[in-house]
Formats: sequence, C-alpha cells, structure tokens
Amino acid sequence: MTAAGVATAASATSASPAQAGVRPVVRPPALRPGDRVRVVAPAGVPDTRLARGIQILESFGLVVEPGEHLYDKYGYLAGTDEARLADLNAAFRDPGVRGIFAARGGYGTQRIIDGLDLAAVRRDPRVFVGFSDLTVLSGRLWTAARQVSFYGPMVNWTDSRTGPTEIESLRKAVMTTDPIVLTTDPAEPSAAVTVPGEATGTLLGGNLTMLQASLHTPDLPNLRGAILLLEDTDEGPYSYDRMLTHLTRAGALSHLAGVALGQFTNAPVVAGQWTAAQAVQDRLSKLGVPVLGGLRVGHGNGQLTVPLGTKATINTTTKTLTVAPGVKPA
Repeated sequence: MTAAGVATAASATSASPAQAGVRPVVRPPALRPGDRVRVVAPAGVPDTRLARGIQILESFGLVVEPGEHLYDKYGYLAGTDEARLADLNAAFRDPGVRGIFAARGGYGTQRIIDGLDLAAVRRDPRVFVGFSDLTVLSGRLWTAARQVSFYGPMVNWTDSRTGPTEIESLRKAVMTTDPIVLTTDPAEPSAAVTVPGEATGTLLGGNLTMLQASLHTPDLPNLRGAILLLEDTDEGPYSYDRMLTHLTRAGALSHLAGVALGQFTNAPVVAGQWTAAQAVQDRLSKLGVPVLGGLRVGHGNGQLTVPLGTKATINTTTKTLTVAPGVKPA
C-alpha cells in the first residue's frame, strides 16, 4: 500500500467510529493554577520520590491532595483492593477535584477497575494522568466514556529520568490547548522500527503487556482506525513477539491506521538473536500500515506526555507524531 493509500484508508477508517458514534470524544477542561488535584495509588506502593512529584505539581500552581489511603501497603499493592478503589472513586466523585494523578505503576489496577464509578466519570470529566499499569484505567475511561486521558509520568518522580523538558511536557499537556509534537529520538531502541508512510487516527494504547492482558475485557479499546501507541519495559524480544502475535491472532490489530512506538526499556540483547526492535519490526511490518518508532514515551529516560483519545498523525518522513490537545479551554 502506498503512503497516500494508507493515509486515505486511515482517514476513512478513523472517521467511521465517530460517524457510527454513540458518544463524542470528551476532553476534560484544562487545569488552571489554584485547581485541586488528587494523588491516588491504584497499583503499586509509592516511596520517598513521591514528595518530588508533589512539589512539581505544586510548582504548576495546583493544590495537591493525597488520597486517604495513599501511603497504605498490602503486600506489593498500595493498600487493599477496597482501599485503593475507594480512593480512586472518591477522586472521581469529588466535584472540586479537577485532576487525578497516579502515584505509581507496578501492578494492581486491573484488580479494582471493574468497581470504577462510571457514572461519576461520565458526569464530570477531569484530567487523569498515568501510564504503564494504568493503561487499563485509560482504556476503561475511553471505552466507557470516550474520555481523553494522559499517558505521562507518575507522581513518584525521578529527576534523573524526567527532567525540566519532561516537566514542561506534562504541564503543557494538562494545562494548555497547544498541539503536542514528538520527534523520533534516534537513540531510542524502537527508532530502528519503521514502516514508511503517513496516517491519521485516534491515538490509543499504552503499555503492551497491559494491552495484551486486557483482551476480552472492557478495558481494551476498539482500535479500528486508531494510531496504536505501544511501549514496554523489562521484556525480552520473544515477549514482544508473543504479545503482538496474540493481539494479531485475536483480531485486535486488524484495522489499525498506524503504530507509534515508544520506549523499549531494558530489553536484553543476546548476540546472534533478534533485538526487541527486530522482533517488533517482523510482527508489525505484516500489518500493512505505517509504523513510527523512537518516541520518548514510556519507562525510559526523557519520558514525555501525550493524550490518549485525540486525533494524531504519524509521518515517517518528518519522523513526527503530532497529537491534538487532550484538554479543552477551562
């Protein structure tokens, strides 16, 4: 398929859900200085780095509140399922809370996601930021309410990984209506993956492991006409192969417009075997859609923030991902 053909097909397929569309895309209001925001831990246990993330949010002029159970611990989880769900629902139910920020990823969100108060989500859209394990929450916000969320750093902040550029990326994403443009970083391992072309669609996806784990649940969005964002960490090349093969066999990747690849962090390299990038190239090249790699989204250094649920364009000639703003004017 030619690049022009791909773009035409992408435009046609990405338009169809909206035309058939049960609900319009919902963008939450942009955060403003003075807004109350809540930090919750739906998954793993935050640590002392949380203080730095709260400081950064406060530097935006936001009033930061901890969830009641933010500092709980239950095994490898940030409190019992009941406590973590109570904090999450309390944040979505409080009309004064204009943004919700995940404290940390790890594991555990899928244990509580079915108890999310969807009526509260639909009644009062607000900013939600998280990534990795929080992919399931972003997915549920989309499938249940077509609400845009933000794939960005947790409040458990590490300055050596996410510095001033990344702080500004987060602020811009949730507090301005400027479009977001990411450019391929040739130093990222996923930059080696490319299928030429240009495509436009709704940006959806997130962590590959969690997307595979969401098959046959309400958390996995319908990816027809989408630009699929993928990233992962601590996975071997065969794992990328296995997960992409499973998603393909299940039909989840059948009607994509294109793929945007984030960071492949800590993927082992074994002499004489495929790298993660080579395994992903082998799997994705068979889909017949443009693929752009090397984007600083995910678990690696220099993590940038992007909205999930708005229109995006990948262009392998300019090596850019351009994403429409995820918030509306406050």
